Amino acid sequence: MTDTFLPPDRLPAWQLLHAHRQRLATERVAELFDAHPKRFDELSIDACGLLADFSRQRLDRNTLDALIELARQARLPEGIDALFSGQPVNHTEERAALHMALRGGCPPPVADATQVQDTASRMRTLARDLRAGVLKGASGRPIRRVVNLGIGGSDLGPRMVVEALAGPTAKHPVMVHFAANIDPQELDEVLADANPAETLFIVASKSFTTAETLANAQAARAWLRTALGPDADLGAHFVAVTNAVAAAVDFGIAKERLLPMPEWVGGRYSVWSAIGLPVLIALGETGFEALLAGARAMDEHFCNAPLAANLPVWMGLVGLWNTDFLDQETLAVLPYAHGLRNFPAWLQQLEMESNGKRTLRDGTFSTVMTAPVVWGGAGTVGQHAFHQLFYQGTRAIPVDFIVVAGGEDPRRQALVHNALAQAAALTHGRSLDEAAAALRARGADEAEIRRLAPHLTIPGNQASTTVLLPRLDAYSLGALMALYEHKVFVQGWIWGINSFDQYGVELGKEMARRLSDATSTAHGDGATIGLQRAIAALRRGAPYP
Repeated sequence: MTDTFLPPDRLPAWQLLHAHRQRLATERVAELFDAHPKRFDELSIDACGLLADFSRQRLDRNTLDALIELARQARLPEGIDALFSGQPVNHTEERAALHMALRGGCPPPVADATQVQDTASRMRTLARDLRAGVLKGASGRPIRRVVNLGIGGSDLGPRMVVEALAGPTAKHPVMVHFAANIDPQELDEVLADANPAETLFIVASKSFTTAETLANAQAARAWLRTALGPDADLGAHFVAVTNAVAAAVDFGIAKERLLPMPEWVGGRYSVWSAIGLPVLIALGETGFEALLAGARAMDEHFCNAPLAANLPVWMGLVGLWNTDFLDQETLAVLPYAHGLRNFPAWLQQLEMESNGKRTLRDGTFSTVMTAPVVWGGAGTVGQHAFHQLFYQGTRAIPVDFIVVAGGEDPRRQALVHNALAQAAALTHGRSLDEAAAALRARGADEAEIRRLAPHLTIPGNQASTTVLLPRLDAYSLGALMALYEHKVFVQGWIWGINSFDQYGVELGKEMARRLSDATSTAHGDGATIGLQRAIAALRRGAPYP
C-alpha cells in the first residue's frame, strides 16, 4: 500500500459528479423509469443470494459509471487488496484489519493462526458441552441459561444475530440473554426468573477494562455469591472473551475458561470471533458455520468481483453520492422482519463508529461530509411511527429497505407487500391534481377538495435501496452483515479516513473517570458543576440549588 493520497474532492471524477448532480437536479426518479424501461436491470445487482435494487436512487447509469470511476481514481482496488492481504489499513494503530480471517473469506495472513484455531475449537467444545447439558455449575446442576455481559461490539452483533435466528418460540437447550447497560435494571430483568445454580455469565470485553461490563460482572458475581454461598466455586459460572488474559484471571476467571480475542479484531467486527460465543450457543455449530459461510461468500465476492459488478462497491458509492452530492445527512434502515429489529442498532455502530471521522490519512481534515446519521426501525411498526416524515417532511432522507422474500405465512407476505408499496409510494408521491382526484372519487365537494387537497399532496422523489434476502437464515444474514461491513470500507477508503480506529469516544470516557474519582479536583465545566449540585440536592431530598 503506497503512501500517495489525494482527498476525494481533488480527484477529477469528483468534479464530474458535481456536473451529474446539476444534470439530475430537476429530474424525478419516477420519470427516469418512464424514459429508461430497463432501469431496474441496469441498476440492480445480486451476489451471494442477495439482490440490491438501486433503481429508486436519484441517479442514472451514467452517474453510477462516474462513481465507479471515482473509486478507480481513489485506488479502491488497491485498498481492497491491502485489506485482504493483511496490510496495515488501520494506519493510526499500525495494524491490519483481519476479521475476515475468522470466517475464512479471501483469508489474509494471520501470524497467530494457531491460537485463533485453538480458540475456535475451544469455543465450539464449550458450546457443545453447554447444549448437551455436560457443563455444570458449582452445585452440579447443568447450565441452562447464559447471560452475555458486554457492550458495543461485544453486545450489538451477537444480540442482533441471536434475536434474528434463535427467536423465543424455538426450543433451546440453553437460553441466551444479554445485558449491556450499566443501569442495573437491564441485568435485574434478565436475572428476575433465573436460577443461579444454572446460570453462566460470559464477560465479553477486549480490554477487560470496559466500565459497564465490569460493573455488571461484579454485580453478577455478588448475585451468585448470595445465592450459592461463600464457599461455592463461582469460576464454574464464568467465561471470559478478552485480549487481556491477565486481567480476566485477576477477576477470578479460570484460565481454561478464557477465550482470547486477537488484538487485530475491532469490536464492531468481532461477532465472527469468540465474541460470537452466544451465537454459537444459541444456534449450534451448523447455524454458526452457516453464518460464517454467508459472510465468507460476500468476502470472496468483494475481493474478486470487478468494481462494475461488485455489490459492496455499488452500495458504498450510492451512499457516498447521497451524502456528498445530494446533501442527505441521514440514512434510515428499515428491516421488514421482526427478527432484524436491532439490525439498525448494529449498523449504527458499524457505520458511525467506523466512518464518523474528519481526519484524513495525511493528517489533514476532510472538506467533504463523511458518515451519515444511521437510524431506523422495524418495517410496518415504523409506518405507524415515523414514516410520515418521509412522505411530507421537509428533509430528503434516503432509505434502505431490508426485505425477506421467503415465507408462506400470509403475514410475512403482507410484510413484503408493505415494503414494496412504501418504496414505490416514496418514489412517486402524489401531486395536487392526484390528491384532488382522490378526494373527488370519495365524493368530496369542490370546497372540501380545495381545502384538503394540499394536505394530501406528497412530493415523492425520496431515494431508496431495496435489499432482498431469500429467507432470514444464518447464511443470508452473514452475507448481509459482510455486505455492510465492506460498504463501510469502500466509503472510508474513498473519503480517506481510517474506518478501524475510534479515538473520539475515549474523551467522554476519560471525563467520566475524572468525575468518578473522589480525589480529583477536575469536576468539569460550569454546566457539569451545576448539574452535580442539582443531583446532590435531589439525593438529599432538597430543592434544586
